Amino acid sequence: MLLCLLSLSFALVFFRFGAGSFPAAVRQPEPPPRANFRPSVNAPHGRSAVQSPSESKMKPTELFNALVPNRRSAVVLGGAGAALLGFGLCYKYLRKPEKVVRVGVVSKLLIHPLKSGKATSVAAAECEEMGLKSGELRDRHWLVVTADGHTVTGRQEPRLVLVSLTCEGGQVCLSGPDMEELRFPIDQPENPVISCRLFGDDVQGRECGEEASRWLARYLGDDKNLRLVHFEPEMKARRPGDSKALLQRYQQVAYPDVGPVLLLSEASVDDLNSRLEKDVTAERFRPNIIIGDCQAFEEDSWEEIQIGSVRLQRIMSCDRCVFTTVDPETGVISRKEPLQTMKSYRLCKPSERHIYKSSPLFGQLHAVKRTGVLHVGDAVYKISH
Repeated sequence: MLLCLLSLSFALVFFRFGAGSFPAAVRQPEPPPRANFRPSVNAPHGRSAVQSPSESKMKPTELFNALVPNRRSAVVLGGAGAALLGFGLCYKYLRKPEKVVRVGVVSKLLIHPLKSGKATSVAAAECEEMGLKSGELRDRHWLVVTADGHTVTGRQEPRLVLVSLTCEGGQVCLSGPDMEELRFPIDQPENPVISCRLFGDDVQGRECGEEASRWLARYLGDDKNLRLVHFEPEMKARRPGDSKALLQRYQQVAYPDVGPVLLLSEASVDDLNSRLEKDVTAERFRPNIIIGDCQAFEEDSWEEIQIGSVRLQRIMSCDRCVFTTVDPETGVISRKEPLQTMKSYRLCKPSERHIYKSSPLFGQLHAVKRTGVLHVGDAVYKISH
């Protein structure tokens, strides 16, 4: 610690005052003029009796003056070196060491390409700043909107949870119960980009075409004028605009509600099922990463975790709404369970009511601090300082 402070002090003095501000007593004295060399009586025949500078031994001060004629530059360089040394020592001795503890294992990875649509289970996924990706599938990058751009989710259209959107060979495939598959290109640059409204925020989306709109109308009702839009990589990402944005410090998203990664443990779902008359699955809560081999709600305390090379930072708890009462297997909404049971024991602390209000909390939203690849079976480590 003392060495660190001394190095920083030395660097600050040099940068502040430079060489010209030091007292003359501590300056390096100018070397006296060198006397002319006399011819050597022992000089070999044909060789100059006057020695060249390279042949004479130079004093350290003369060598320094020859190499660095500008002393002020030398002082600045010395100060910069001292500063680097000081900062390096401070970083080494003042930073808090990380404590790494294994807390679970990845049991399932889920990608929801269509917001409120059916999940796709994958064995491995790239974890990018805007969420999970597998091949051409990106989590929550397609969205159903009304003709004027307002978002349509499973809260308004529960049967959306039965719609599957997959991608292969540059083509999107839409499928649903009693519906013919519809295929169309992922990239349709000739289609218009429209402004969409998602929870009070504006976000862009490129229309997927008239055929996709007619497919949605046949599936959800001919009286509905709906559009399917796609968020493309070059589009401006969205930052949630409500009070939750105060906690969303790390990155922006496409069509997720708040954060790019939603994490939930199997044990938390088991705990909820022990209180319900009819069991529910983890898929009902639409997580991206399902964790096994841990205690119920242990994920609530994981502020930072590492899975493989991926580093995730907790943003906030996931507050739950009526969408949790939609059965992902039937597309039927009950508007009761499991929401009512969760409200009986999963409400927030009084100090957090301005964030979550009366919504129960189930699962954790995370930002991506370090990207990488996730695999089912990867160990999950809690990072603390």
